[in-house]
Amino acid sequence: MAENSAETLAGVPDATRGARLLAEDDAGETRAKILDAAFRRLAAEGYAALSVRQIARDAGVNHALINYHFGSKDQLVIEVLDAANRRLLARQAAMYQGPGSFAEKWAQARRFYESDLASGFVRVQYELWAASLSNPGLRERFAPRLLAWKNLVRDVVRDALAALERDGIVLPPPFNAEVIGCWIADFWLGMEVIDLMGVKGEAQRHRLALDAVEQLLRSVDAGARPPRGKRKKSR
Repeated sequence: MAENSAETLAGVPDATRGARLLAEDDAGETRAKILDAAFRRLAAEGYAALSVRQIARDAGVNHALINYHFGSKDQLVIEVLDAANRRLLARQAAMYQGPGSFAEKWAQARRFYESDLASGFVRVQYELWAASLSNPGLRERFAPRLLAWKNLVRDVVRDALAALERDGIVLPPPFNAEVIGCWIADFWLGMEVIDLMGVKGEAQRHRLALDAVEQLLRSVDAGARPPRGKRKKSR
């Protein structure tokens, strides 16, 4: 972006160049305000009730600027999701790639989930999911964003299975990364929907299920990491 701006402004008088750079900065700030306001409206009221005029009022901008920057309501909500997705996917990937046992990372993922519920991100994602069921154009753009989370889980499971294999633990077919990743991701997606609906008693059942997986992972950690000096010698 900076390189393109520099090329565009080459040979332009200093005063004009400064005004145009300032305008670009203002445009970035305006977009950020609109995205933040749209996120808050989506999280609080949902997609069906989303009003461009209300978003503009919340952002303190003229509603025409939303059309100027985003073109359509669907483009706006996709960019709202993208802004959050990029940050949260990077956060999740960094956690999985960092130090810690399988059980510790599972526990951290649970804390991230609670935070994402509280922030409104989970509702924003599911509002767009629900809207995309009857909106083919939105569905085409939303699906890859949802699959990015499933792909992350699959890749993490693949890395975990490789780590277990290095410790001499090999799961038999058909227990591969595709299958286990599907179990985890699709369970989590279903749990999110039911938690958002607030179905009585289900949140407690989910906690028990998550606790059980964490306990299982503690056992895996113990088996995969024998005490120092007791590891089997590699042949």
